[in-house]
Amino acid sequence: MLFFKLNDQRPWTLLAVLFFLALMIKPDAVNAGEIKIGVVNTEKILRESMAAVKAQKKIDQEFLPRDEDIKKMALQAKTLQDKLEKNGQNLAETERRNLERNLANLSRDYQRAQRQMREDLNVRQNEEYSFILERTNNAIHKIAEAENYDLILQLQDSVYRSQRIDITDKVMKMLDNEKE
Repeated sequence: MLFFKLNDQRPWTLLAVLFFLALMIKPDAVNAGEIKIGVVNTEKILRESMAAVKAQKKIDQEFLPRDEDIKKMALQAKTLQDKLEKNGQNLAETERRNLERNLANLSRDYQRAQRQMREDLNVRQNEEYSFILERTNNAIHKIAEAENYDLILQLQDSVYRSQRIDITDKVMKMLDNEKE
């Protein structure tokens, strides 16, 4: 049995291994020139497909109120900071300390809210992207069966690939035409 380690830096190694495996599995098809290979760029699908654009707009609307609240907190902190800088020398010691404490609390709340929103945003994006990827995989399977593909690879950063084997646009078109 042949063991090897694939290096993520060399996508052509993966292609060579897959081609070698295809030769071993279907040697008569290779000799007859019947192997049909396709490539899909899932990153492009997650960026440019109508489903991805709709999902991003939905997420943006969902997080807009929280983003506005965070902006208000930042404005409040800036206002307090400006007040301390301008009037800090003229304020009574207890009032200045109260302002500093309020600014520190507001700053902590701001950072916490920002971090929580980032985490929640990542979770929501992952949920939406996983749904889109599931639909993408279904579309790829349908195209593979309908057009008799032997192998379809999901490549993001390949050194070279012919437009002839890139089926990303077909997949995006199928996704755009199907109902959610």
